[in-house]
Amino acid sequence: MGTSMRSAHDRNDPRRPPPAERPTLGSPLFVLNLKTFSSALGPGALAIATDLARAGRNAGVAVAIAPAMPDLAAVAASVAIPVIAQHVDAIEPGPTTGFVPVPAIAAAGARGSLVNHSEHPLSGRAVAASTLSLREAGLAAVVCARNPRVAGHLAALRPPYLALEPPELIGGKRAVSTAQPEAVVAGVSAVHAVSPSTQVLCGAGIHGRTDVRRALELGTTGILVASAVTLARRPRAVIEELLAGF
Repeated sequence: MGTSMRSAHDRNDPRRPPPAERPTLGSPLFVLNLKTFSSALGPGALAIATDLARAGRNAGVAVAIAPAMPDLAAVAASVAIPVIAQHVDAIEPGPTTGFVPVPAIAAAGARGSLVNHSEHPLSGRAVAASTLSLREAGLAAVVCARNPRVAGHLAALRPPYLALEPPELIGGKRAVSTAQPEAVVAGVSAVHAVSPSTQVLCGAGIHGRTDVRRALELGTTGILVASAVTLARRPRAVIEELLAGF
């Protein structure tokens, strides 16, 4: 990757705004990951993003959405809320077919990216490189960790957000905040012992306002949700139910 993902020309370009020291998506924060469910592609992604933006504004809660990569630019152009990528690669733009450089998501209008989601895991070195590349571009990294031990380790990267998501509960009916509250408390403690400014999000199995409320009581500052919304018959109703937990 070299010393920096950006060239000297990019760094000295007066048209380019200086990178934010602590890029933010807001707090408390509701991040909705659309993954690549068929109901959340194309027009479905735009409809859910519109519902999320309206509901978040009405509830007074910061919201962000992570659509599938082909929908990133269209969603970012259609809503005022932060739109983030589901993955980035810490590589220079160039002859790298199929990869996603940070400048590509920035050009599409993204405000950040998920990093190291359990469905797209990375090596420790790749997590560090992607987090640094996002920071240098002034974009927010939402780094994912599978357990408190990993969360504490990744907190050394000082990302603005770190989401604790036990993979065995992702997509299930049992929320981590109620099924494994001790893991959430341990994760928050591990992260803040290393990086007090990192905001911890709670993910995996979050379905209703009780799950959200419990997550906040355990010390997190938001949630990362996917299938509870994207697979629902009425996504807007589930979004409103989750926001009620804040």
